[in-house]
Amino acid sequence: MTDLAEWFNEHRITEVECLVPDITGIPRGKIMPAQKFLRGGAPRLPESIFIQSVTGEYPEDPEDTLTDPAIIDINLIPDPATVRLVPWAHEPTAQIIHDCQYSNGRPVTIAPRQVLRHVLELYKERGWQPVLAPELEFYLVGRNTDPDYPLVPPVGRSGRQETGRQSYSIDAVNEFDPLFEEMYDFCEMQELDLDTLIHEEGAAQVEINFLHGDPLNRADQVFLFKRTVREVALRHDMYATFMAKPMGQEPGSAMHVHQSVVDLETGRNLFADQDGRPSQLFLSFIAGLQKYIPAIMPIFAPNVNSYRRLTRFSNAPINLQWGHDNRTCGLRVPYGEAGAMRVENRVPGADANPYLAFAASLACGYLGMMEGLTPTPAFRGSAYSQPYSLPRELSHALEMMEQARPLIDILGQKLVEVFVAVKRLEYETYLRVISSWEREHLLLNV
Repeated sequence: MTDLAEWFNEHRITEVECLVPDITGIPRGKIMPAQKFLRGGAPRLPESIFIQSVTGEYPEDPEDTLTDPAIIDINLIPDPATVRLVPWAHEPTAQIIHDCQYSNGRPVTIAPRQVLRHVLELYKERGWQPVLAPELEFYLVGRNTDPDYPLVPPVGRSGRQETGRQSYSIDAVNEFDPLFEEMYDFCEMQELDLDTLIHEEGAAQVEINFLHGDPLNRADQVFLFKRTVREVALRHDMYATFMAKPMGQEPGSAMHVHQSVVDLETGRNLFADQDGRPSQLFLSFIAGLQKYIPAIMPIFAPNVNSYRRLTRFSNAPINLQWGHDNRTCGLRVPYGEAGAMRVENRVPGADANPYLAFAASLACGYLGMMEGLTPTPAFRGSAYSQPYSLPRELSHALEMMEQARPLIDILGQKLVEVFVAVKRLEYETYLRVISSWEREHLLLNV
């Protein structure tokens, strides 16, 4: 356990950023002087931050069921294990991720971090420990201050923009070396466990892989990494975006999640049997993902834009076939040693809240193991030859989520009600926007 007073003194901290991830994954919180924080200046926030939409609006709540109608405060409880420097701050500043409690000490069950904690407790009760590694894709784009204009790739060191596909190109990554060098410096200062960086298929699209580790810790790191990359990009006169589909002619951005489960006592990977083959527990985990992902799709694809990514022949899944080293499947089992037996959930977008996405994926696998489900046979060939089995748009997905009883029991009735209300508000807000496509093709033709 980190001694915060000692850590503050060692790093000469003058300010503290008290961070809370909201439903969307946006950092909320307060900034306060370090000495006030150490004297017990416990910060509070209104509970209603968890029902604020990405547009800043709040859903109607005529029956006062989403949050307390008095708009009560909740207490922010610092997790000392998450304390890190803010690398870009002018004065020595700490950032600490907080959990949330009501005044009576009960946890706030609609706080995304608490949702993931609860799912991990279910695994712990069985003597299981999930291990997880996210792969996060994002785009670098030129500054865009007018949302009516499409995004374009930024100008690199050569003075030119990318125009063609540059998958795994080292030279294409080197175009933005100054940005990535600063990104790595900032990540190292925050002790983020980055593994590899590659250039993805899209123009100025990048993927960062994290090392395997504890799911809560990895969710914290994705949360902090997104904030870091956005800040670094601004310092280099461009944007970093985690939109699932920021440009119509380019591939979407995913957050692939590699998952395995080990025995808490021995550390043995339970997804492989004694002969190194996939265990029955592993197959049931996959079957749980196949059965339940469609019902919890809004967590993996939380925005209207998210569903633009999930199209045939786009390097994104359209169904939940599973296969060995098959990237056309929604569920991929990479080749490797028995101790590294795992399944890659390729459904979540980069725009998903990492806490909720990890919790939902692990909940689906947990139900599969508890119910002893059997998956379909491993798929060979292109899964794009098969029909869609994932929802195609947000409103349909929200309707399915409201009926997902086993998952609601795990993630929490109130969390699902809040999430659906927030996302339905965003969907209705989107429907009031008239797009350029409508003006171009309908204005004078219908």
